[in-house]
Amino acid sequence: MPDAVMLFAAGFGTRMGALTADRPKPLIEVAGRTLLDRTLDLVRAVAPARVVVNAHYRAPQIVAHLAGRDVTVSVETPEILDTGGGLRHALPHLGPAPVFTSNTDAVWTGPNPFETLAAAWDPARMEALLLTVPEHRATGRQGPGDFTLGPDGRLTRGGPQVYTGVQILATDRLAAIPDRAFSLNRVWDAIARDGRLYGTEHPGRWADVGHPDGIARAETMLKEA
Repeated sequence: MPDAVMLFAAGFGTRMGALTADRPKPLIEVAGRTLLDRTLDLVRAVAPARVVVNAHYRAPQIVAHLAGRDVTVSVETPEILDTGGGLRHALPHLGPAPVFTSNTDAVWTGPNPFETLAAAWDPARMEALLLTVPEHRATGRQGPGDFTLGPDGRLTRGGPQVYTGVQILATDRLAAIPDRAFSLNRVWDAIARDGRLYGTEHPGRWADVGHPDGIARAETMLKEA
């Protein structure tokens, strides 16, 4: 099981409108707890040796929020580096082995998503293992699904499975991308061409808190659980 976790918290949160005018999205609260702390609660259950959180938009607030905790903050400056560039920038803190990565704008019910991934991870076959959820269990999702999950566990683009923002990823391919800022989608496409992009389904529910309506929907989902 990977012993390092990268949490993405650098984005501008533009879909949140006024809610992110004075704070980064990961510090928005759902049911009285920030999205970032909710994600860190899940991370602690798998006891990684290293946890890194990236920051760009209102980075000092992220740094202050995490002060005194055993978490490294990777500040991206002067420009934001997107998921791929942000992960590569943080590799000195994470180490060379495969890592968990996670967005910080979701709320979950059911089993711990990191434990679900760890149980399904097979580095002999996989370079990436993405946690997905079917559309009918994706609360607050706007737009179609992202992937189809094949009978052998391989992922192909398009279909009813929604990517939850949590994965295990081997980071070797990051070095080959020349751009400083880039999306992990480019890495996934290269991995998929070699037949090593896999998925596993989260058995609970998942709420996207990327837009204002998502807060109330996530709180309702938690109450129902």
